[in-house]
Amino acid sequence: MKLHTVGFILLIVGGLNWGLVGIGGFFASNWNVVNLILGRWPVVEALVYVLVGAAAVYEVVTHKQNCKNCASGQATV
Repeated sequence: MKLHTVGFILLIVGGLNWGLVGIGGFFASNWNVVNLILGRWPVVEALVYVLVGAAAVYEVVTHKQNCKNCASGQATV
């Protein structure tokens, strides 16, 4: 269950970052928070992106067993 929590947090970080990148694009600004914080360490920045991607794959594969709504068959859209 701890891995699920870490994955979920990474998805939140990734989602918020991509949202800010998109909004920043409308204002011709760089609002990539991961890049702004870790831009001096490109390997660490790339590692964060890889971890966010791995978290997304993990959540896709394990979501149904971890999500109470999906597991019960009562998921709503």
